[in-house]
Amino acid sequence: MQAQDPQNVLGGDLRNCSNEPKTGFYRTGCCETGPQDTGRHVVCAEMTEAFLRYTEAQGNDLSTPRPEWNFPGLEPGDRWCVCAARWREALEAGVAPPVVLAATHQQALQLLDLDDLKAHAVDAPSSESD
Repeated sequence: MQAQDPQNVLGGDLRNCSNEPKTGFYRTGCCETGPQDTGRHVVCAEMTEAFLRYTEAQGNDLSTPRPEWNFPGLEPGDRWCVCAARWREALEAGVAPPVVLAATHQQALQLLDLDDLKAHAVDAPSSESD
């Protein structure tokens, strides 16, 4: 029995989020998740200055390179798989970064509302069935 390919929040196949920089908990370029990913890095977000400042203030500096963790440091415009809980916190603080729906893992819907994600989407929801 073969495992099903990961699905995005629209019900389609999970698309690549970013190869430059290479993102994802497993550094595959996709916002895949698994048992080791306790933070659920499942939201493909496009970095903004406001979000980078916000997450740094929360204790997670995403701007500074950390080569020992294979982390390049992010700039506005970079796409990165972020934790669903952090994205929700940023939404509540009014600084949620834009998301790529086709590259956001369906597990994001365990914490986030699809309408909130769609309201911040940089890609058109083309796989909708409504």
